[in-house]
Amino acid sequence: MNRILICGSNGLLGQRLAQMLSRKTEYEVLNSSHHRTFVFDHQLFDYAQLDITKKGDVKSLISSFRPTVIMNAAAATNVDWCETHREQAWNINVVGVENLIDAAKRAGAKIIHVSTDYVFDGQGGPYAEDDRPNPISYYGKAKLAGENALRISGVPFAIVRAIVVFGYGINVKSNFALWVIENLRSGKTIRCVDDQISNPTHVNDLALGIVRIFDRRRDGLYHVCGSETVSRYEFASKIASVFRLDASLIQKIKSSDLQQDAPRPLVTGFITLKAETELGLRSMNILEGLTLLKREMESAGRN
Repeated sequence: MNRILICGSNGLLGQRLAQMLSRKTEYEVLNSSHHRTFVFDHQLFDYAQLDITKKGDVKSLISSFRPTVIMNAAAATNVDWCETHREQAWNINVVGVENLIDAAKRAGAKIIHVSTDYVFDGQGGPYAEDDRPNPISYYGKAKLAGENALRISGVPFAIVRAIVVFGYGINVKSNFALWVIENLRSGKTIRCVDDQISNPTHVNDLALGIVRIFDRRRDGLYHVCGSETVSRYEFASKIASVFRLDASLIQKIKSSDLQQDAPRPLVTGFITLKAETELGLRSMNILEGLTLLKREMESAGRN
């Protein structure tokens, strides 16, 4: 039987992977994160506490569970926090990956790792898998270092790069879509940039891509993202429309107006032909993704 270890299972992507894989009886799945308890503790999910930055703990859990594959959804993703907390960001996004690699070698496990469009400088998007990375933020540099650790490790691996992932989960960190909804529902004015352009991605598409990489025994690098390219301002306006919120509260600004700690790549987006042909992945457009998000929030009583 295939044995799957999910790291970061309390996050948005980790929760979605846990839900998808729980329906596949041919797999034995162990969920893990650095939290003491799992958000799905009330259900029959196997769970173990694991901080991937602690090498001994990683080695111990993986040597006892002996997974076929490790799906790594654990990461520090707050771009500005990573810029100002570089040691902690490196520890999670690079050392954590190295710890998984060391333990995977001993267990004979494959690693499927999640990365980001922020490994690019935003000068030449949309990007294909063979385009040259050039990160401009510390977050992007650390995520690229995590990718490179896998590339030279000798461990079987796949890397999935994603963009502006959104969706609903239990006690998840706020993503862009949830932030827009929360503020507009409260009647607050928000500022959204019109010069950061990319492909917002519903978490379902990202999770499905990861599961199909494992099911179809694929290796290497894949770009997965939503099918529609928009600015953050346009995305916020579409959110307001789907959720019937006041779009006049959205102010259009430039990235330079925000004075953020970390620079952002302005124009990214992905060419997803490889994921479409090899994984059979047809990603949602923004209306489809937001409609699904609305249903998810309504079913959770958050409408």
